[in-house]
Amino acid sequence: MITQIYNIGKIVTWDNNSNNIIILESKDLEVIIKNDVIISVGKKTNNHQTDQSINAKGGLITPGFIDCHTHPIFSGNRSYEFELRMKGATYQEISEKGGGIKFSIKQLRESSKEQIFEQSLKRVNTFLKNGTTTIEAKSGYGLTLKDEIKSLEVIKMLNQESDLNIIPTFMGAHDFPLEYQNNKDGYVDLICEEMIPRISDEKLAMFCDVFCEQGYFTVSQTEKILRTGLKYGLLPRLHADEFIDSGAAQLAADLKISSADHLMHSSIEGLKAMADNNVISVILPGTTFFLGKKEYVDTNKILDVGGEVAIASDYNPGSCTIQSMPMIMFLSNLYCNLSLELSFKACTYNAAKALNIDNDYGLIKEGYKADLLIWDIENLSDIPYMFNNNDRYINIIKNGKIIN
Repeated sequence: MITQIYNIGKIVTWDNNSNNIIILESKDLEVIIKNDVIISVGKKTNNHQTDQSINAKGGLITPGFIDCHTHPIFSGNRSYEFELRMKGATYQEISEKGGGIKFSIKQLRESSKEQIFEQSLKRVNTFLKNGTTTIEAKSGYGLTLKDEIKSLEVIKMLNQESDLNIIPTFMGAHDFPLEYQNNKDGYVDLICEEMIPRISDEKLAMFCDVFCEQGYFTVSQTEKILRTGLKYGLLPRLHADEFIDSGAAQLAADLKISSADHLMHSSIEGLKAMADNNVISVILPGTTFFLGKKEYVDTNKILDVGGEVAIASDYNPGSCTIQSMPMIMFLSNLYCNLSLELSFKACTYNAAKALNIDNDYGLIKEGYKADLLIWDIENLSDIPYMFNNNDRYINIIKNGKIIN
């Protein structure tokens, strides 16, 4: 199947060779797609016999958004925590009283795989409606072998049912379950000796992630888990330095992992070490906004030491329910000192790099997957400027197929 997209106003993408934004604007622009892959971008040549055509109606075309950090596999919600925060409770205080991740663990364990699937399907389809064509999705609300596998099997089912591309991450190291509160090293052993081998054997995850933070997993526990994951073919990722400078950024550099995420309190030295080892810094301004915090990550600190920035939603039941990458762009522009162009790169090409899929996703380029957004806008700045308006999509195209 050969598809032509015509009547294009502009094409906006990143150039991974020159490391600059590209804006194509001329008469007779076209994009040619063969099945699910882009085979030509530029001025019309009449070199291709097409089977179908898509009229872009003079709109602007960008790659589909990539959200490289989400937690969409859960049961129920934690809206009661929002009320508690309005009364002054902190994330840590709520967690200490049995809320937070521990509350979601209880709900997921009590839900069947079918119930979790039905709830999660609505969530992943909402990502698509917001122009996100690929997400990374974590387990981490089960924290038993049975319930972590249940969560990852739900992700597998979602990949089969939804048009959304979902990259699975095992995050059994999201917290310590209540039954291991007095034997934390025992739980680390369970992850390393039972969970990781089984999940690897059943090919249920691409990544292994750990919440390396004060009150959660120590640097040494984190390193043990991530090295075990590597041994079994699971690529390492990391929740790093959200509450304090725990040394997690330096660990990310030492292990040369794909990305370290949050980085609210990472030291300059840690960020520099990450940059020197090509670790993508994933910032999550939606979480800062949702929790009502005042201090955001200053991306200048990352960029000044040569680092690369990706942005993601951190969609989850307790600390961020945002599923709109245009809103995350807006927050990164307004509060994180990230320029318009770099925020665009951060949720397309750099997000793909954070997920090790940058040879196939995140650009409008020959050989890349045809995940495209056709916008009823004139300029890139309109995306964050009108972040809450989904009527701006003329078409959302996933794998060369119009889905909206």
